Amino acid sequence: MNVARTPAVTSRLPQVGTTIFTVMSALATQHGAVNLGQGFPDFDCDPALVDAVNRAMRSGLNQYPPMAGVPVLREAIARKIEALYGGAYDPGDEITVTAGATQAILTAILAAVHPGDEVIVLEPCYDSYVPNIELAGGRVVRVALAAGTFRPDFPAIAAAITPRTRAILVNTPHNPSATVWTRADLDALATLLRPTDVLLIADEVYEHMVYDGAAHASVCAHPELAARAFVVSSFGKTYHVTGWKVGYVAAPRALTTEFRKVHQFNVFTVNTPVQHGLASYMADPGPYLGLAAFYQRKRDLFRNGLARTRLRLLPSQGSYFQCVDYSAISDRSEEDFCRWLTTEIGVAAIPLAPFYEDGRNQRLARFCFAKRDETLSSALERLARL
Repeated sequence: MNVARTPAVTSRLPQVGTTIFTVMSALATQHGAVNLGQGFPDFDCDPALVDAVNRAMRSGLNQYPPMAGVPVLREAIARKIEALYGGAYDPGDEITVTAGATQAILTAILAAVHPGDEVIVLEPCYDSYVPNIELAGGRVVRVALAAGTFRPDFPAIAAAITPRTRAILVNTPHNPSATVWTRADLDALATLLRPTDVLLIADEVYEHMVYDGAAHASVCAHPELAARAFVVSSFGKTYHVTGWKVGYVAAPRALTTEFRKVHQFNVFTVNTPVQHGLASYMADPGPYLGLAAFYQRKRDLFRNGLARTRLRLLPSQGSYFQCVDYSAISDRSEEDFCRWLTTEIGVAAIPLAPFYEDGRNQRLARFCFAKRDETLSSALERLARL
């Protein structure tokens, strides 16, 4: 009797295993811990947004939309960018609706990066960046953000740029550190890139979560950088609907042309009724204009509670993350500490080590405060034991 044999496959991503997010979420479920590791809300979106999508479905908007996204949504995105940042993008040729920001970043990399090209990432960085570059055949060049502050180290970035550098990825507000870039930072980056043909991929999914009266420094508002950039944002983060997986990319016409060549084959297009619902909902800018105040209140609630523990708070200037230094409590490695925190204290967090190639131990952990007040209060009651 012949036995069926599955042919061996040489992995395109041999170093990739189960992510720390999956590991910690499973551990939180197993031990009944409050999960502040998950980077998404545990509360519902505005019912008016659901109603807008429902109306689109019931009105028959359920077939394939245009590949680049429904025109009414692209027009709404272009209006928003111009109103907030002064950036002028043609909705027909320079705005593309994507299946979330992760697909947008992968597509930008696949469109721009050829085998052997170098791509600079700033560590700690979101976990999809490196595998995306490797899938394109590119070579990852890691530059660490400044220790302790997570500010961009421009001399180190300058030293990393070579004739083979094809692109640099920048994330602001930053996951996991919750720092934000300033206009002066963008000016410094522009100075470095000016004599080069290096492209910029700007991950701005937390653009509406910048606190303490500061404004988001968008690449869209910097004409020199915008001319060489794919700027990525996320409706999921902005409207508390991460599971809908809808985002967008704004880029100059020449870059968008190449982006769409890949987009049409790795996704083709994005959920039709959700696009129409989002376009309708965007007519009122109030929800995204009020997002900073909404999350700053949660940040302050959480920080005030953490201040009564032995955890040392790092600044949280943007995003919905709060990093802490636990070195006054334990000398465990970051992953061991987060496992202990989950199993013994009952609160799940994420170590920062997996955001680095070398898994460096800085005794730092990341919490997500995009949670109901009751969730944050429950977590703080348990953390008070520290």
